[in-house]
Amino acid sequence: MKIDSNTAAVVTGGASGLGRASAEALAATGAKVAIFDVNEAAGQEVADAIGGIFCKVDITSEESVVAGFAKARAAHGQERITVHCAMTSRRGKTLAFDKEAGKLKRLSTEDYIYGVQGILVASYRIASLSAEGMAGNEPNEDGERGCITLTASVAAQDGQIGQIIYGSAKAGVNGLVLPMARDLSDIGIRVNSIMPGIFATPLMLGAKQNVLDSLAASVPFPKRLGKPEEFGSLVLELARNGYFNAQCIRLDGAIRMAPR
Repeated sequence: MKIDSNTAAVVTGGASGLGRASAEALAATGAKVAIFDVNEAAGQEVADAIGGIFCKVDITSEESVVAGFAKARAAHGQERITVHCAMTSRRGKTLAFDKEAGKLKRLSTEDYIYGVQGILVASYRIASLSAEGMAGNEPNEDGERGCITLTASVAAQDGQIGQIIYGSAKAGVNGLVLPMARDLSDIGIRVNSIMPGIFATPLMLGAKQNVLDSLAASVPFPKRLGKPEEFGSLVLELARNGYFNAQCIRLDGAIRMAPR
């Protein structure tokens, strides 16, 4: 896909971290980028910096997402590129000892549902609603109408202790990719996912320096945390290279996560 000033893109979670890096990378090509995020101040700041538009969107709300797409399309036209980085989840072990109760406590089904809604269901919601709009695009010379990139995680394959929600929901994101790509193949819409490893996002950089040093040392090569702009670079390649379809790609410096 050729990306230029005629290309509209949507990036969820674009106010910070991997989403911001994706939005900046797309804007640098000339694309018109809409930022979907719940953080209004940070999202507007990024949108202003890249010449895009901010849409306050809660990815767990169908109504909010539909309204976000309507606002973005009214401003920029129908998107051809969607990058979904936003998520919300909880953490906990399937069974963990509760000191106060003096016994094992089960991670609640409600907590599990919350994470699945915030990761897996939200990924389907964003991708399917975007595809519905992309279906009306004029196809390019390959018959392509759009490209959707979802964000999974190395935890989809290497889920650690305490990541029962996150790991299984991110594995579900990867599980969406092939059937959705096949569903949308006749329409000319590609679907892929990226599985980032340990990246130097603002959230991660809030950890203590010794923790960051230990994490960096655990990466085989290069021995450092991933740079958000490296994620953004892959987002661009997945959009530009029309033969990438139905792929779940690790971006992790060859790390394989230990149980804890």
